[in-house]
Amino acid sequence: MTAPAILRAAHAAFRVTDLGRARAFYVDLLGLVETAASPDALCLRGYEEDDHHSLLLVRASSPGVAHMAYRVASPDDLDWLEVNAREAGLPARRVAAGEEPGQGPALRLQDPAGLPVEFVASMERTGRLLQRFDLHRGARIMRIDHFNCQVSDVEAASAWYQRQWGFRCSEYTETDDDPPRLWAVWLHRKQNVHDLALMTGIGPRLHHAGFWVPEALDVIRACDLLAGAGWHGAIERGPGRHGISNALFLYLRDPDGHRIEVYTGDYLTADPDRPAIRWALNDPRRQTFWGHAAPASWFDEASPVESVLTGDLLPTHAPALQDRPQFLT
Repeated sequence: MTAPAILRAAHAAFRVTDLGRARAFYVDLLGLVETAASPDALCLRGYEEDDHHSLLLVRASSPGVAHMAYRVASPDDLDWLEVNAREAGLPARRVAAGEEPGQGPALRLQDPAGLPVEFVASMERTGRLLQRFDLHRGARIMRIDHFNCQVSDVEAASAWYQRQWGFRCSEYTETDDDPPRLWAVWLHRKQNVHDLALMTGIGPRLHHAGFWVPEALDVIRACDLLAGAGWHGAIERGPGRHGISNALFLYLRDPDGHRIEVYTGDYLTADPDRPAIRWALNDPRRQTFWGHAAPASWFDEASPVESVLTGDLLPTHAPALQDRPQFLT
């Protein structure tokens, strides 16, 4: 059985306590497209996306993250991944077609860091709206781009994703120790900077899901829309430019505290022999190229994650390393 063809980050599933309030944020303000809705779930997508959804909002008694999903090329990849999970002793279960709206058969598992990961081979097609410019609204979100997660041991988690699942490293952050220690890593399957970033912190938690917009002005427009509607408190950090990835960014907090990133302007990573870019942890330009520091909430707060077997929120663990640069302590 050949190694799996993991293609890209596909969708995030957020637990939310009020679907109406979440819809006001994601659809009415940011402009995501509503594919389907029920009393218990809301399925959303960007204008470029043909898949049924890239953000699933599920009504729950408390906020959290049900799973982060990756698209694979075929059902055979699900078989390989299930065997891989069983051999490693990872909790895993098959998900029947239709258990998640618009989705074919899938596999959910808890990765070695405790993150709930789903792999899916097919979804219903909805028809992309890329060139329906007359329908574009809000921040003009095109597609989901990546996940960023806090884990207690980045070194171990990074090794698993690269060795077992074939992710490649585009950039990484090291401490000033001798020898240096890995503090964060940017890993990809598609040909841009990342599908998954792993950073040192209290974990396992989802730090944010990143969504791609086509232009820098869309980042500014998101700020104007939120401020004009009285949602200025949702703007946590930015606009700014990352040193890592080169991307322009804006971090927002939804009504349940989930963090999303409005993101554009990173670069191509297609060449297999392209060397990874190293950043020192205490270089302030790595997180914001212009030198501005992130707020404390950006390190302290993140979304807890579910057990893929029970649906309960998992306990978290302290990081093995200091969870922020020295100039912020």
